[in-house]
Amino acid sequence: MVVFIGVWCYGARPIKKSALVNENAAAMINPMADSMLKISGELLYKVKIKGNTDVVEKALNGITYAQLLKGLSNDAAKKTFWINQYNAWFQILATRFKLSRPAIFTSAKIPIAGKLFSLDDIEHGILRKYRWKWSMGYLPQFMPLKTIKELAVDTIDYRIHFALNCGAKSCPPIAFYRYDKLEQQLDMATVAFVKGESEIDEEKKVITTSKILSWFKGDFGGSNGIRALMTKVFKRDFAGFSIKFNEYNWDADLANFEKE
Repeated sequence: MVVFIGVWCYGARPIKKSALVNENAAAMINPMADSMLKISGELLYKVKIKGNTDVVEKALNGITYAQLLKGLSNDAAKKTFWINQYNAWFQILATRFKLSRPAIFTSAKIPIAGKLFSLDDIEHGILRKYRWKWSMGYLPQFMPLKTIKELAVDTIDYRIHFALNCGAKSCPPIAFYRYDKLEQQLDMATVAFVKGESEIDEEKKVITTSKILSWFKGDFGGSNGIRALMTKVFKRDFAGFSIKFNEYNWDADLANFEKE
């Protein structure tokens, strides 16, 4: 049974439309799914204010697996739910369970709908459609679990890499993602992160950007896809430019929440 808890109004700050926004707004979502998405966001809110998360965790684990499948019936709902879960649970695993790399990513300690998930299950299994973690986005996992296949998105969206926070200084800041604003929010996160992490050397014709784009190169469509993304973000032609990647800063930066 789904436990209904108080509705919290996420993200009071107005969202501006970015240049990359998809004009096709997400369809209206059913009440059961809406409740699950609110609970998911509530967990992240409780983590942000350092509140007690017991009731919210119980509510999430009280959802039945059938309800989870039915409620998260499209990619927008899946991305909204699981991005918020990832960002909340990284904080919980790091602070309550005192986990660090690599165990923090691989330990299946996240109870949702009567099942246990790891951060890798959420990121590489569900949000990246069961891609093998070490294949730069080019190869699927070998025999992914049925649960992961059933919950996974239909289409990989490279923008999720600018929404997931793994507690390092080079990670994107944590934001609350909303179903009705998902496209705008992901576009804004993409533009903000790419601009903040990229340098353009006009003389040498070199773009230096985040290592994240190298780790998941296939998700971005390879070098040509990365160059196309840069063109969208900076609104200029980068034909003839080579691409290099910064070293990733793994120094801890927990609770790096986007400022309201």
